[in-house]
Amino acid sequence: MAHSSRTWKGARTPSALKRVRQSERKHAVNQARRSATKTLVKKALTVAGEGQTEQAATALVDAVSALDKAAKLGTIHPNAAARRKSRLMRKVSAALGGTIVGAAAKPTRVTGKAAAQKAARARVAASKAAKAKGEQTAAGKARAALTRSTRGDAHAKPAAETGAATPEAKASPTTSATKGTGKTAATKAAKAAPKATSKAKGSAADKPAAKRTTKAKS
Repeated sequence: MAHSSRTWKGARTPSALKRVRQSERKHAVNQARRSATKTLVKKALTVAGEGQTEQAATALVDAVSALDKAAKLGTIHPNAAARRKSRLMRKVSAALGGTIVGAAAKPTRVTGKAAAQKAARARVAASKAAKAKGEQTAAGKARAALTRSTRGDAHAKPAAETGAATPEAKASPTTSATKGTGKTAATKAAKAAPKATSKAKGSAADKPAAKRTTKAKS
């Protein structure tokens, strides 16, 4: 037996039937939101027509908030929400004798928290990259060399005035231990060098003699 009659012109496939069910649920929710929005707009106009300024301001805030929420949730188009808010403002102002009621909605955040943090990290990375690239140019290299030279001169002047030992003097081969014995590492190395060379020469001289003895035996 067929799932539907031949004269049926609606959905037949499972996906199409599912879409129909979804549309019915969305229509029920959106219809309630549209009705609530229209009710709040009508209430604001009624209160403003009676000349109640304070109540009109409160009702206008509620109506504008409902329109913004409906536009955000997709119940109505954002342009339709903006148009209806503009018309509502003009009607309320005209009903109250030209006085404009301050009914500005809550300021909406343009970017989210995660997006703001990401943008901040990108700005920091860009600034670091710009600073790193500054020294690559000729002017940047010249400035860096000038700052290094000025810092070196500034450190050298106090040392020369006070007579303090420089790093080169501190790194001299003579130490406190070698001063007492009168022997330095340099003199030890100089004495050990001739011995090593003599040993190397002796070993080189012995090799030909060994070769001659082997030849004579053969």
